Amino acid sequence: MEDRGGRIWAEKNAEEEATFYYGTDILLQVYLYAEFRSTCCDRKHYANAEKRELSILLTMKNRLMTLSISIALILSLISSGILASVKAASSAATSATSPTSTAIKNLVIIFQENVSFDHYFGTYPNATNPPREPKFTTDSHTPSVNELTPALLNNNPNGNYSMNPFRLDRSQAITCDMNHEYTAEQQAYHGGLLDKFIEFTGPTDKGCTDMAHKKLVMGYYDGNTVTALWNYAQHFAMNDNFFGTTFGPSTPASFNLISGNTVGGLPRNQFNDDGTPTGIINGTVVGDADPKVDDCSGKGVRMQMTGKNVGDLLNAKGITWGWFQGGFKPTSRTADGKAACDASHKNINGTIVVDYNPHHEAFMYYNSTANPHHLPATSVAMTGKTDQANHQYDLSDFWAAAQSGNMPAVSFIKAPKYQNGHPGYSDPLDEQNFLASTINRLQSLPEWNSTAVIIAYDDSDGWYDHVMPPIVSQSNDHKNDRLLGSQGLCGHAPTGLAQDRCGYGPRVPMLVISPYAKTNFVDHSLTDQTSILRFIEDNWGLGRMDNQSFDAKAGSITNMFDFSSSTGHHSEKLFLSPTTGMQNSTGLKK
Repeated sequence: MEDRGGRIWAEKNAEEEATFYYGTDILLQVYLYAEFRSTCCDRKHYANAEKRELSILLTMKNRLMTLSISIALILSLISSGILASVKAASSAATSATSPTSTAIKNLVIIFQENVSFDHYFGTYPNATNPPREPKFTTDSHTPSVNELTPALLNNNPNGNYSMNPFRLDRSQAITCDMNHEYTAEQQAYHGGLLDKFIEFTGPTDKGCTDMAHKKLVMGYYDGNTVTALWNYAQHFAMNDNFFGTTFGPSTPASFNLISGNTVGGLPRNQFNDDGTPTGIINGTVVGDADPKVDDCSGKGVRMQMTGKNVGDLLNAKGITWGWFQGGFKPTSRTADGKAACDASHKNINGTIVVDYNPHHEAFMYYNSTANPHHLPATSVAMTGKTDQANHQYDLSDFWAAAQSGNMPAVSFIKAPKYQNGHPGYSDPLDEQNFLASTINRLQSLPEWNSTAVIIAYDDSDGWYDHVMPPIVSQSNDHKNDRLLGSQGLCGHAPTGLAQDRCGYGPRVPMLVISPYAKTNFVDHSLTDQTSILRFIEDNWGLGRMDNQSFDAKAGSITNMFDFSSSTGHHSEKLFLSPTTGMQNSTGLKK
């Protein structure tokens, strides 16, 4: 540092581009620094002047929130006068803060895998509470949910009235995967009779011997295994009338979440050797295939998507956002820069599971939002903004940004595979560890008072659920639609609308965790995966998608919130043990 006309310039800091954090005291922070710079002209009288100036700079850096402005700019503004500095900083703060229609300024969507509502909440809020399992205690004011009735538990029509739903305990957390293909799920629902799950969506893996194989599809967990989720439902808001937008597996569900649309897949048709669809039918995505441009995609069939997604709308408005997925960060690169994604973890069964699943990364299918080589953001400060990462990140990047006060306005969170809840390689206990750990950390952030977390699921995995979804989108593909049999198909799509979007699909869990969430509340409003998309569109004023997107007909999730109080904070923080799902004061493992 040197004396320039009685003022010492922090040249190193002036040259360094730093992200500031915008807070309610931004003008005070800028004013205090400006005052110090203008009054402390003769540094000879202050032995610690340099240290004091650096201290103030660090204080400003740590206390201002989400204002993308550099120290160099602040210094430049101050050099032209205190009033000009305050005016310019105030203007910059206004332009950097995205207006929202609700008190929610940060939305985190945790998109988990393959669970029907009954599979996790079929007997909620009544748990068996056997010895040596976490005990779930029900709040006496818990509202009713559309759950399994005594008749369905004891005289279920599946298996010709021979197969009733049955409880799985914590020792049975690891199970086989069910059949959750587009056609098979329709067949299980059997035109509203819901009596063909064993025949059509039971496990297809011949090596699966769990619970007499096919009848496993009727299994469910209660609050002694999915303890954290039941506790979140008791303290925040849950919807028991939330559906997958269409029948079928993960990839089309992820497209519905971010665009409300499964139309626009290329190539327009993809089939297995036996003629069954492996991904796309006449341009409509019904199955799982990896993204065409992803370095970490498998060697099998790949596809891409055309059209817009919510990332395009957010970019157009200059709103920060990102998709953060476990295992996205490359473990190595080839000589030509191609990424390899080989990070892995062991699940509770000791099985090694690769963290990253390409067909769960929805934005990688669209050229406008893809990051083919898994490039990192150019800096933590650029997380959520447009640079070489193109809004696609590793899960660790979310926490680096959040802990530096740079959490994007909209964040999609995808757990590493062993913790995403998908049967076959994940399980409810590994999933609980992820959910509780994540939500504990989120509640500890200073942004929590304006944050909402949505826990939702991409599909049901084929697990039994007793509720027939309302069919808001009909389809008459004679080869692939079977909801009403080979003649009735799934109704008849109106002329000009795409086929193979039979839906709504199976009912899946959805919870909202937020200071503004209603407490111990069960919402019965008809909603689906595109209701989350619609909330994003409405909260940030993005407008609607086009090209037959389901967002136009999606129900609202706002009934799960209470924004009536100016102070908010209707729901208190809830820290849970990731191991047991039980409440503790710190959220640390017990």
